[in-house]
Amino acid sequence: MNEPYQAGSTLVTIERHILDQQKKFPGASGEFTRLLYDMALAGKIIAHATTRAGLAGVLGSTNLQNSYGETQKNLDIFADQTIFRMNDHTNRLCAMASEEHEELLDIPPRFGTGKYVLLYDPLDGSSNVDVNVSVGTIFAIHRKTTDGERGTLEDVLQPGRNLVAAGYMTYGPSTMMVYTTGQGVHGFTLDPGIGEFLLTHPDISIPEPPKYYSANHGQEKYWTHGVRRYLHWLQGIDGEGHTPLSHRYIGSMVADFHRNLLEGGVFFYPGDMRQPDKPYGKMRLMFEAQALAFIVEQAGGYASDGVSNILDIQPHNLHQRVPLFLGNRATVEIAEQFIEQHDRDWTAAYLAYRNQQQIPV
Repeated sequence: MNEPYQAGSTLVTIERHILDQQKKFPGASGEFTRLLYDMALAGKIIAHATTRAGLAGVLGSTNLQNSYGETQKNLDIFADQTIFRMNDHTNRLCAMASEEHEELLDIPPRFGTGKYVLLYDPLDGSSNVDVNVSVGTIFAIHRKTTDGERGTLEDVLQPGRNLVAAGYMTYGPSTMMVYTTGQGVHGFTLDPGIGEFLLTHPDISIPEPPKYYSANHGQEKYWTHGVRRYLHWLQGIDGEGHTPLSHRYIGSMVADFHRNLLEGGVFFYPGDMRQPDKPYGKMRLMFEAQALAFIVEQAGGYASDGVSNILDIQPHNLHQRVPLFLGNRATVEIAEQFIEQHDRDWTAAYLAYRNQQQIPV
């Protein structure tokens, strides 16, 4: 059971926690530790902007579009620039990649480079900002694999299994940062009185049995037969004696995932076959799915594209999309079973898409 922070209890700041984790690796240089703290600081800045967006006049949309053809919100651009500027000069990164940009973000030539790659979705769920619904930031860190000074696409297009860290911030009634370095999952709540993240959720494990399922029912008519059967199983319609899960859907994946991580449940967004540019899914593998898959696995859960483990997918495109099912392990594995049984033609076509040859670098 996670013990909430109480006045008078021992204060563990995120900086202290990261440093304590570093002590488990005697040869650590500290670069990775400082990179994680830089992301925490970026989260504080973005949280400050989101909580006073209406007063600061940064609500609403721009006349710009991101790499997916989606209209960018003012806060999208602010969050994107904040994370980039927090990390471009530190000598810790060889490259960055953002959901808001078509190509890799190179480290400016006037700055040195390091041995890590940062991928991020600066403001997940940003369409909800104008109506005061929770949004978040997602990030993932890979270790550089090529020999050159500057990072390349090859350094970025690694399977999630190679991640060295992943995390997210959620900006809602309170601001939280949750992260893992492969040594368990830990959650921190921002205390605005002192301006610091404090450890409130140590060693998070996704509870059993699950309580909730999160899915966009508005797209149900476009789902495959196997996914519809899975939905009926979650609802207790398909399956003898199965207790139904309650439906909760915010439409901000970070917020939906965060609730299910703490309470138990499954988030899923299956393939949407209507749109040619999203042939088999909506979620971004590199900017959303990998990071959350790494986190949920560290918490005892599982993430799948409906066929196999998200963390084992070899990416072939920076903006590759995938179907996504993530949450309690047994609940996600049942989705795979329904898809295998009922969606064999879809599965064959999806695997042909997923297994395209990696982009030349």
